Amino acid sequence: MLLFVRSLAFNVAFYLNLIVQMIFWTPIYFLAPRRTAWFIPKFWIRTSLWLHRVIAGARPEISGLENLPDGSCIIAPKHQSFWDTIAFLPHIPDGLYILKRELTWIPMFGWYILKMRMIPVDRGSRSKALKAVVAATKAEFARNGRQLIIYPEGTRRAPGDAPNYKYGIVELYSQLNVPVVPVAHQAGLFWPRRKFLRYPGTIKARFLPPIPPGLDREEFMRRLMAETETACDDILVETAAMADAPPMPPTAAARLVALGKPH
Repeated sequence: MLLFVRSLAFNVAFYLNLIVQMIFWTPIYFLAPRRTAWFIPKFWIRTSLWLHRVIAGARPEISGLENLPDGSCIIAPKHQSFWDTIAFLPHIPDGLYILKRELTWIPMFGWYILKMRMIPVDRGSRSKALKAVVAATKAEFARNGRQLIIYPEGTRRAPGDAPNYKYGIVELYSQLNVPVVPVAHQAGLFWPRRKFLRYPGTIKARFLPPIPPGLDREEFMRRLMAETETACDDILVETAAMADAPPMPPTAAARLVALGKPH
């Protein structure tokens, strides 16, 4: 019962925080230069994570930030939860997202996205969309030295589920010629996809050493998958061993058995 009440309280506070801050900051946000205006969404994220910790009892523990290179790079997090779409942004100087064009049509929210010069794409034609993404990203790299945040698996996957990396990350790596920083975590255990409950505990995430540019495509994909999944397995085992470990979904429980660490 307490878990339900805390989850309900957090979800209400989370969306109220979004709405109130969006209204309050709007005049400053749209009048300020883009780089200065970054303070506002990053402040919203920090306050949201504070609410997540205070109300839901979930504390982020993000390590490996020293692995972020200076200047432009690709940041490639594991995608399990809404948490991983926001939690890393305060640590990234000038993040750049690729997102569905439809999101820019949402009043207020879409305007905030456009202000930050994100890259909206029409997913109707994948080859055409990829060319547009590469061109737009190269322009932002050259103009502002930004960091592209892209999820190699595309859609959210359950913790412990079999990896399903898409070819798009390989094409971007090949054409953009910048380092790729994998990010491993198991946030889906605490903030599950399509679920209401928010579980307490320590959400561990790690920025891994960058993969240098110039590798063969197959070698890059092999390294990205191996390094990300190995680190995710390590975090899963660590999390399952915690005294306050969240309940393990079937995919995570099966993965722990496969690793010889049944929960």
